Amino acid sequence: MGYYESSFYGLLALCTCLLVSQPTRRGQLKKQTDDSYKPATRDDRHPEGYWYKVYALVMGADWLQGPYLYSLYRDEHGLSERLVSTLFATGFLSGAISAYFVGALADKQGRKAVCMTFCLLYAMSCVFTVVPVVPLLFLGRILGGISTSILFSVFDSWMVTNFRKNKLVEHGCDLSRTYATTSIVNSLTAIVSGVTSEWLVNVTGTKKAPFLLSAALLWCALQLIWAHWVENYGEKASTSEGASKKPSNLWATLKRPSILALGFASTMFEGSMYLFVFFWTPTMKSVQKSAGELPYGFIFASFMASSMAAALIFNIAMQRRPVKYSRLLIGILLTANFCFVKLAGPKTEDATFWLFCLFEACVGIYWPCTGYLKGRLVEDDVRAKVYSILRIPLNIFVVSFLFLAGDSKQFAKVFGACSMFLTASFGAVWAASMKESMP
Repeated sequence: MGYYESSFYGLLALCTCLLVSQPTRRGQLKKQTDDSYKPATRDDRHPEGYWYKVYALVMGADWLQGPYLYSLYRDEHGLSERLVSTLFATGFLSGAISAYFVGALADKQGRKAVCMTFCLLYAMSCVFTVVPVVPLLFLGRILGGISTSILFSVFDSWMVTNFRKNKLVEHGCDLSRTYATTSIVNSLTAIVSGVTSEWLVNVTGTKKAPFLLSAALLWCALQLIWAHWVENYGEKASTSEGASKKPSNLWATLKRPSILALGFASTMFEGSMYLFVFFWTPTMKSVQKSAGELPYGFIFASFMASSMAAALIFNIAMQRRPVKYSRLLIGILLTANFCFVKLAGPKTEDATFWLFCLFEACVGIYWPCTGYLKGRLVEDDVRAKVYSILRIPLNIFVVSFLFLAGDSKQFAKVFGACSMFLTASFGAVWAASMKESMP
């Protein structure tokens, strides 16, 4: 067994131990002393069960495409490097342009309806991606960009509003634990999807197979959303409740120091994360000591296992709230900054691998931490719109860096720039936490 295989299985064993120690909804209900709380029984259905099922399906559809999108364009479709880069940039630009309209549409017409639309649009994107006709490939990237905006804004908006509207805290649920569990589901889905996509390509002999399976998963998700989710709104709901509740002002929300700092930190961290996705492979190749091909499947799986382990630790630690979430975010940004500073300089193969694993651990804690912060700081009636707008600078950031980097050999410069931006984002969050009370 090789070094990377052993590392993966070690991380998987750690995840298994942490999974056994996880706090549960039943355990939370047992702690309640109020007689109004009904003890959970074995037959009780988890009130967020369909959220986790749908999230696993849509993220599985997304993860299935990742390993083979570039290879499908270059190897099977025979596209030039320049055209492939243009296609990737088109997806990010589409996400940036559509972000505001996606959020506004979801808040007014309903988040459930827009999530169902996501399933259709992303399935169409998968179908167009496997057709080797350039105009259709561009249409696929445009639909993919719009779908990504929905996936990372409207789904969260529906979940948080549903949590509050149905008072799930009274059923033993906790928003922080929900986000942590969602991150765990995402990591598990990524590992399974990576193995499944590789198996599909080997069995079918074509890199189109994972995209077709993605479309099938999205159809299953659409059926679950349609049958089991309850619609919720933003502005439409607040205006229909009468004059007792004044609708939130979008721009007043966006100008708050806490939201500005959180948006800036999200742009810098998530932008660095996307750049990591583009550059980790050439970085590992540049420090490779042994001859032959690196086991990229096990390396990627190790990254996902690191992210999952961190999310599991977060779920256990934050039950007692030992630190504010804003302070935890500062710690995440500082640790990520340390990773990129080291990656930008001289490094060994082993050090590079574990620095990447450490950064992925930061990712595993980042998602539930920022999800909880946004859930507490943003009002329900403009939630989807705010979440979508916060993704606009992220898409612009990634496209700009990909353009300036030129090629994959400039990873050291890119990592160095990421470290500087993460330092700036740490300062912004720190200043906002001093000026305005943050959870």
